[in-house]
Amino acid sequence: MKHAALIKAAGALACLLLLSSVPAHSKQLKVYQYTQPNGVIAFSDKPPADSPFKVLRYDCFACGVVSSVNFHTTPLFLKQYHQEIQTAARQYQLEPSLLRAVIHAESGFNPRAYSKAGAQGLMQLMPDTAKELGVGDVWLPRQNIQGGAAYLASLLQQFNGNRRLALAAYNAGPGAVSRHDGVPPYAETRAYLQRVDILLRRYQQQSATL
Repeated sequence: MKHAALIKAAGALACLLLLSSVPAHSKQLKVYQYTQPNGVIAFSDKPPADSPFKVLRYDCFACGVVSSVNFHTTPLFLKQYHQEIQTAARQYQLEPSLLRAVIHAESGFNPRAYSKAGAQGLMQLMPDTAKELGVGDVWLPRQNIQGGAAYLASLLQQFNGNRRLALAAYNAGPGAVSRHDGVPPYAETRAYLQRVDILLRRYQQQSATL
């Protein structure tokens, strides 16, 4: 058990060191995760020459001001985490299509997504937010979706049911929305809102045909 903990800690430390070297304005970063011969998990910004690896991407899927993704045509995730999304939507009185659109925008439905800012999992919860929401394991899809749904519901309540402001707060923080008395003038937030709206309409349309 100690050996496994040390491996996990070494991997986490390597990951943090790698992320700390990335400029804040950098585009989406590819990180290669692999296991060294001694069993220690390692991370690199270059693919290893002689080891199996998997590619991790560290950034919000729909947040980049410039994106190569066409959100009108990018494939939707219609079946993934169906039960978890339905349960959270019922519990927090949210539209399932809205939850699905936010998950798509935040992580591209990657449960291991980890942004350079430290946001984690499907709904890209910041550690402090996850802790406040009582999320025990942010990497478990059910808990992450429950936490993200609770947070989104609280933002909708804070901004009197205004979905656009709640989503802006999900992206930029409720403080920024309050300070600007509306959607903050951030290019990233405005791009994010536009893309979530496109995804939401597409998920709603698909939901209506099921």
